[in-house]
Amino acid sequence: MSAKNKCWSRRDFIKTAGITGAGSLLVPATHLAEAADKTLQVPTRPFGKTGAEVSILSLGGMFNIAANQMLMKQAMKWGVTYWDTADCYQRGSEKGIGKYFNKYPEDRRRVFLVTKSDARSPKGMTKLLDRSLGKMQTNYIDLYFVHGIRSIDELDENTKAWAEKAKAAGKIRFFGFSTHSNMEECMLEAAKLGWIDGIMMTYNYRLMHTDRMKRAVDACVKAGIGMTAMKTQGGGSLKTDTDAELKMAGQFLQKGFTDAQAKLMAVWQNPNIASICSQMPNMTILMANAAAAKGKTQLSAIDRKLLQQYAQDTHADYCAGCAAICESAVTGDAPIGKVMRYLMYSRSYGDHDRACRRFRNIAPGIRQRIADLDYSLAEQRCPQKMPIGRLMREAGEVLT
Repeated sequence: MSAKNKCWSRRDFIKTAGITGAGSLLVPATHLAEAADKTLQVPTRPFGKTGAEVSILSLGGMFNIAANQMLMKQAMKWGVTYWDTADCYQRGSEKGIGKYFNKYPEDRRRVFLVTKSDARSPKGMTKLLDRSLGKMQTNYIDLYFVHGIRSIDELDENTKAWAEKAKAAGKIRFFGFSTHSNMEECMLEAAKLGWIDGIMMTYNYRLMHTDRMKRAVDACVKAGIGMTAMKTQGGGSLKTDTDAELKMAGQFLQKGFTDAQAKLMAVWQNPNIASICSQMPNMTILMANAAAAKGKTQLSAIDRKLLQQYAQDTHADYCAGCAAICESAVTGDAPIGKVMRYLMYSRSYGDHDRACRRFRNIAPGIRQRIADLDYSLAEQRCPQKMPIGRLMREAGEVLT
């Protein structure tokens, strides 16, 4: 690749080629949305044993949703009625949803509303739940998550009692948790509890074929737990755009869809995944994802093999979230899983400010020692064979 072409990123390529195929940029997104209104309707799937039906595409709320009221109305038109947010999300996500419900109160009953609590104690969860209800101008949450657990031990009998009480009071309909780290173990243990209604976990074309994830999903299916996939783009690479990624994107575009759409479609091919949570901050991405959800085009065996081959070729660039393996191999406090996720936010999502904010929340003493720790044993144990030491040092340089 020439020096000139090295400046040509995957994002530039997709933007120029058109998010939904050649020529789509010739028509404004609002006009495309109007044309799509008559035919585009996102399907639904059962959410575990809850009896609820949810749209297979979920509107992720980690963006300035208050300034995107038109986008939310368009999501409703296209049947994207599973909305996800959290009390801790920046940019007023919950308040933005409350603003929408205040303007369109009739839409509340159609929305499957999810929010999350960073608190673990019953007192803290009650405080955050009540605050979320107030901000979103609703008297109930459809699914309430304990946010970002790393071990099932973060939930106990007090948690169960709290969930039952909140359900009896009509404040929540269902209860569960989200997890970015040690997902498979959390899922397997949750399936044994008997009182978890839903789980949101990292799940994508890189992870879905592993034996560990297959066992975890099967266990949740048998337990009747509804599953929502997040991080479904596979995090991109912890590096910058690669030749392999650009080549794959071009091959999919020739078939009429983007690599981003293909990654979503791969997840939907598992009928046990009720929904995909996706951050869709503009109409173009919303329309592209909704079109993929519509499912007129299915991935072929060759398409799926292409994704699997790409995952295999780039496995050392992707953190699979099994933080317990690497972190236990380091002497000293090393939040490897978190730091890898923050690098992904910066390099794959293009959200450097968010990555820096999260990184700075790590205790100063720990941040200062990150570059000096010995990661050699962690690298040996890493299933992905990631250069953990180098990446941790880079994070200390670029996220401070």
